[in-house]
Amino acid sequence: MRFRKSLLFVLCLAAVSVWLFRSQPQQAVAEQHLLYVASPGIRNYVEFGGVGILVFDMAQGHKFVKRIPTWDYPAGAPAENVKGVVANARTGKIYVSTPKRIACFDLLTEKKVWEKELPGGCDRMALTPDGKALYVPSFEGPHWHIVDALTGEVLKRLDPNSGAHNTICSLDGRFAYLAGLKSPLLPVVDTKTREIVRKVGPFSNVIRPFTINGRQTLVYVNVNDLLGFEIGDLKTGKMLHRVEVTGVPKGPPKRHGCPSHGVGLTPDESEVWVCDAFNQTMHIFDNTHMPPTPKTSIKLREQPGWITFSLDGKYAYPSTGEIIDVKSKQIVATLADETGRAVHSEKVVEIVWANGKPVRAGDQFGLGRKLR
Repeated sequence: MRFRKSLLFVLCLAAVSVWLFRSQPQQAVAEQHLLYVASPGIRNYVEFGGVGILVFDMAQGHKFVKRIPTWDYPAGAPAENVKGVVANARTGKIYVSTPKRIACFDLLTEKKVWEKELPGGCDRMALTPDGKALYVPSFEGPHWHIVDALTGEVLKRLDPNSGAHNTICSLDGRFAYLAGLKSPLLPVVDTKTREIVRKVGPFSNVIRPFTINGRQTLVYVNVNDLLGFEIGDLKTGKMLHRVEVTGVPKGPPKRHGCPSHGVGLTPDESEVWVCDAFNQTMHIFDNTHMPPTPKTSIKLREQPGWITFSLDGKYAYPSTGEIIDVKSKQIVATLADETGRAVHSEKVVEIVWANGKPVRAGDQFGLGRKLR
């Protein structure tokens, strides 16, 4: 009897201890938000950050953390310009492409896992959310390669004959969007069958940078000769709206050959941000109604050619290296490398770390992230 009472007491004590433990607020795992900036990310201009993947701590004023080596070039030899950067937290990999090659790096060891020179070269690629497949455009050529992201093996070739250039994979991984700079049509690929299933457009001119909303109902595109953007319906394939920036001159840009090269949605999709190269400005539009209407503009230190955002929507990252507080529209910091040199890049991606491992990754495109 005494033994049974003692056992009952021990069991009750254990139950109370478990209840007390579970009822206490558990300490949150501290996350570290890092910005990975591939360089040279403005053509092959090494004066804007040198060569490598530069890492910045977003919570510490975007302070420079380290440089991950990518390629070594002989003294006096020109560097290859970076064309794209993508990452995946599940697999712990980050990928960088140049006009000649694509390489995979391990985020934990920071060592190169594999490198491939694909036929026709490489441009701005996309990665499926499961981290298994890369959609790699040739360098302004007729085709895309679908590549095994873990090995670099080519799985399939797609030939839209559009001047392959920019690529987006949807947040749910169901579709890939292939924009060529020689076509006003946007092919859509079913990632399960790996076949082109429809095309969106035509738009008024050939497609340059573009982005999509989270529900995959709308696409926002830059096109040649337009200071502004156009909007298409991803379901019907029809062009819906043409939105022009007014009140400023449409002068010649230094790079890319089109007035607006860079368009992005804030993650909550309330705003559209569009680049204005000639006027060194980022124009912001209210996207809570259709068509979007002008809201404000922000002057930058150089000609922008890209825009993306932090996963939480707090920061905007134009390619000119400023960090903009999205809510206040104020420039709060600028990127600089370990020597204090100003860093500019069109190829940046956020990676979130916890307990020494990557847990989430953003995207180089300013994708909308509302799924309902």
